Amino acid sequence: MAIYYNETEKLLRCLKSGVSAYHTVKQAAGQLEESGFIRLEAGESWTLEKGKGYYTEVFGSSLFAFHVPVSYEAGMPVRAAAAHTDWPGPRIKPCPELTEGRYEKLNIEVYGGPIFYSWLDRPLSIAGAVCLKGEDPMHPETRLMDFRRPMAVIPSLAIHYNREVNTKLELNAQKDLLPVLDVLPPEWKQDGYFHRLLAEELQVEPDSVLSWDLGFYNLDEPVLYGEHTEMLSSPRLDNLTSVQGCVSALIRASQADTFSAIMLFDNEEVGSNTKQGADSVLLARLLEKTVISLRGSHGDFADSTMNGILLSCDVSHALHPNRPDKNDLTNRVFPGDGVTFKLNSSQSYATDVRAVALAEGVCRKAGIPHKSFCNRADIRGGSTLGSMLSAQLCIRTLDLGVPILSMHSSRELMATADQKALTDFIAGMMMEQ
Repeated sequence: MAIYYNETEKLLRCLKSGVSAYHTVKQAAGQLEESGFIRLEAGESWTLEKGKGYYTEVFGSSLFAFHVPVSYEAGMPVRAAAAHTDWPGPRIKPCPELTEGRYEKLNIEVYGGPIFYSWLDRPLSIAGAVCLKGEDPMHPETRLMDFRRPMAVIPSLAIHYNREVNTKLELNAQKDLLPVLDVLPPEWKQDGYFHRLLAEELQVEPDSVLSWDLGFYNLDEPVLYGEHTEMLSSPRLDNLTSVQGCVSALIRASQADTFSAIMLFDNEEVGSNTKQGADSVLLARLLEKTVISLRGSHGDFADSTMNGILLSCDVSHALHPNRPDKNDLTNRVFPGDGVTFKLNSSQSYATDVRAVALAEGVCRKAGIPHKSFCNRADIRGGSTLGSMLSAQLCIRTLDLGVPILSMHSSRELMATADQKALTDFIAGMMMEQ
């Protein structure tokens, strides 16, 4: 445990504080500032200096950061890594108050593709961003909020009412996933109770609350287990493992003589086609702005990406102990195997032959444990940021991540040692000339 203790501790802090995409960005920004990175405003002009690191938050739930080496020259290849800050789960609709007899419930919609049953009977809290009335209509105040305590439960239906629950379970998002906040006597029934609850938590008047982007999160704590605490069970491993790996690697790479950058995107779980998502011009514009602010040209930006490399960092599937038939026949990955390179000939993963060779060379040089992952030929896998970014930037891309079990559950499982392998690999790729 001692050799990867620091990376595990960093990941645990990230998992505990990253209870929404907004909080994940705030936590990442805090680490960068502690390491001397300077905050920039995305919508303002930049004055950059060689030998310094910078970061900017974008729309609250995405973050771009980079380090300019002392030896920087226009067109220098960029060494970039990207991850996503969001995860699947219930989000709270506007006007969400519902009552069923004496039950106070909230109306939700499903964000992304969660495993529904994993959210039942869990202690749930609420976190995200709330916009409040400002001095004028065009300048509302945005506050992050986290209740940090159990606020609701989604109760499962007793087996007595569903005798087939262990052989056939169908959950309807609009009927079966409504969280229960409270049970009140009839005389305590309130209209607009959630609106007032937000106002009380923020210590403002109810009419000051204009809008929100709030979701439920599993309040269960991350837990290390195993004879040598070699396993980690926690909410939000997908994809805060990659977020923390990118941040730690960039801080480490800022000591090297390379042009390194990270981009933490929101909305990957819903397709990335948003202003703060990977299927947009966001990263291209920010990288181009960086190059131009360093007195480079549009041609220099093209050279920087064409000769650079991008690491698309997201979790991969570990071999399931009870259903090994779901995995590929020869490319099998277990927790503890290290960083996983994801390959698909249809390019749902953007990894190409030269990217694998580069990665293999870095791993062999630094002694980093690693494996390759492929899906079964008859099972369609998920998608990542990689193919979108590779096409938009015209940059060589490698898809990678740590292997986990229970992906998209409200609680997932990984080997702690893999976080060190991930961080070492991202940093190694960033630091190679």
